[in-house]
Order: sequence, then C-alpha cells, then structure tokens
Amino acid sequence: MIDWIKIHTQYILPKHLISRLLGFIAEKELGILTQSLIKLFIKAFNINMQEAEFESPTEYKTFNEFFTRPLKTGLRTIVAGENTLCHPVDGAVSQFGDIKGDRIFQAKGHEYSLTALLGGKPEIAKAFKNGKFATIYLAPRDYHRIHMPISGQLTDTLHVPGELFSVNPLTAQNVPGLFARNERVVALFDTPAGKVAMVLVGATVVASIETVWQGTVSPPAGKYVQHWQHEVDNILLNKGDEMGRFKLGSTVILCFEENKINFTDVSAGMTTRLGQQLALLQETKSEKAE
Repeated sequence: MIDWIKIHTQYILPKHLISRLLGFIAEKELGILTQSLIKLFIKAFNINMQEAEFESPTEYKTFNEFFTRPLKTGLRTIVAGENTLCHPVDGAVSQFGDIKGDRIFQAKGHEYSLTALLGGKPEIAKAFKNGKFATIYLAPRDYHRIHMPISGQLTDTLHVPGELFSVNPLTAQNVPGLFARNERVVALFDTPAGKVAMVLVGATVVASIETVWQGTVSPPAGKYVQHWQHEVDNILLNKGDEMGRFKLGSTVILCFEENKINFTDVSAGMTTRLGQQLALLQETKSEKAE
C-alpha cells in the first residue's frame, strides 16, 4: 500500500512547480539555513565528504554548490586504452543490454521507445536501433558530475520537455515509459565507437541540467523539443572529461550503435565508479583477420 501511494501521488503532485521552487532555493546563499540543509543532507544520505575537494559544509555558499561538489584530484582513475570505454558516473546500473529494434528495456514488464527517448526524432534514433544501452541511476549520495565514457566530438544537443517523475528503482518498476516521459537533455557524439548518445534524465526536484559547452540547458522556456547542432563548433571532449552535471539527482542513459561495443563485467544493480571499465570496442572483421 505504501509503495502504491508513493507511485500514484506522483501523478497528481505539481512536480514542475515543486522542482523549480526547490531549485530556486538551492541556488540562493541563505547562510545558516544553507549550512543546516547541507549538514542534514550529509547525515540523511551518509555522504562521504572525505572524497570531496572541499570536505567542510561551510565551504559551500549554496546547496547546489554542495550537490555538484567536485571530487579530490586523482581520486577516480580513468581506465586507459583507446579501445576501452569507462563508466561516466558514480551510481548503480539499473539495466543494460541490447536495444531490440526501437525498444529499450526499463524494468520487468516495461519497455520504452528509443525514438521517443531521443526527442521523437527517427533520423537520430535510426543509428542506435538494435544497438546497446546502459541505464545508470545516481542516488542522492552520489557524485553528480557526468563524464565522457569515450573521447568524442559533439554533434547535437537536444532539450526534450516532459514530466518530472522520480527515477528511483521503485518508480522505474511501476511508471510505464518513465525515461521517455521525463524531461531530459540528449547529447550526441561522433566517437571511435560510432555515434554515442548520452541522455541526462531529469526527475522530481532536479532543479536543472547543465552541460560544459552550453551551461544550463534545462529548464528552458517552451513546450517543444529544442535542437542545437554543433558541426562548426569543434567541441572535442576526451574520455574522462566532465560533460555535464545534475543539480539534484537522476539518471544517465547511454546508447550505442549496433556491433560497436561489448559490455565487460557489467550486471544490473552493480555499483559503478567513474573511470572504471564499462565496455570494449568490438573488433572489425579486418582486425580479426590480422
């Protein structure tokens, strides 16, 4: 009954209003109130501040500064090798595997549309049909900056408006098409693994999503998909470089083309750490022949 209430309450709550209001507060310098909120959050979610570049809560003037805190330099090692992809975040693998045509597995009994996830644009989705995906959930206690799993050149950014359901495991198991319903930012890259899509999914109380090349992308004004193309911008990011951040919570979905990568030592529910090995590039027929 409690789980039923948690799920169905989300359908009627003014999620955008609540999220924007909390986001507004999280950006303000509120002195003692900010410090109190940070200390409560650290205690409630058992956050390891010894990993943070600035360990003391008093170092952060706003809650968002704390939430997007950087890690100590060198704390995460990025796996080496041109043919190796790394985990882009600290989090937990929700699901991973094959994209079956245009369908991505969400949870038992639930799938959603690849095309819908990528802004309802079939010309973008076609590259990833029958490819592979990985969905990684970031809990409140996690480091909330997102990094590149492989070096790549940015080609497109999309903002897709939508709902702001929670993206925790309980909601993923009960809300159909969750990740294709929620507000999200899609970044597309040309990489040695072909085209790679990184989808940053918003959620309840997520105040905004940022990218390093565009600043705050979500929430912009309007109810329609916004699409920016970057062919002339020459934005190159190396494996392990920061590409964006969440101001409060959420999920990253990676999409890969067919026959480009193989996941290594990945399992649903496993804890991930930025920089650890995620996948290897598939060998081409010519490479195998050699």
